Amino acid sequence: MRHMVVISYDGSLFYGFQRQKDVVNVQGEIERALKVIYKEEVLVHGAGRTDRGVHAKYQVVHFDAPKRVFNLKNKLNKELRNVRVRKLKKVSLNFHARHSVKSKKYIYKIDLSGKRNSNYYLIVKNKLDIKKMKRAAKIFIGIHNFKNFVSGKRLDYNATIINIKIRKIGSTLYLSFYGVGFFRYMVRNLVGSLLQIGKNKVTELELKEMLENYEKERILPTASPNGLYLSKINYK
Repeated sequence: MRHMVVISYDGSLFYGFQRQKDVVNVQGEIERALKVIYKEEVLVHGAGRTDRGVHAKYQVVHFDAPKRVFNLKNKLNKELRNVRVRKLKKVSLNFHARHSVKSKKYIYKIDLSGKRNSNYYLIVKNKLDIKKMKRAAKIFIGIHNFKNFVSGKRLDYNATIINIKIRKIGSTLYLSFYGVGFFRYMVRNLVGSLLQIGKNKVTELELKEMLENYEKERILPTASPNGLYLSKINYK
């Protein structure tokens, strides 16, 4: 039987989601807990790989259970270290935590006061032109080749951004990204680019040229992983 599990975790306590040897990671921690419960190896598949320092309020994994276990959610929460199971349910064998994803939402948090914990916010003391950032964010909406905003080599750099919302509440700036097919460092690179706009170090035209002339490589600063949160995953 296949189980879908919604989890949350503090990314500052892990070396990312992906299973790695000799470092604490989310995938490995869940598999360790499942082995204690089932007394055998159980592989976990995630909806995506959050990097070291990136947090998750709503990450999804699935695994195939070798047998029935009563009160599984509570047993997992009791065994897991620094990972919280928010929801657990049986699903069809056709369900896949990654391949069945329809869209994702990421939130990036920026502290403008310089007083917050840098494990959970990007600290920016510069005055930002938020109106310019909102206007520039519209450039990214739609289907684009994001080659200049992705880390590493890929065969296909096309992705869809459904919407970007930027709002300031008190001394915190929230950047919300809704889209399909986010790639490695993509959200952090988009945030870094929008910050350059807000600091008046890059123009909207330059940003547009980076997006449209993707074969002409140009790199802007990548925002810290600490302010990034995987906030929601929607399925078909």
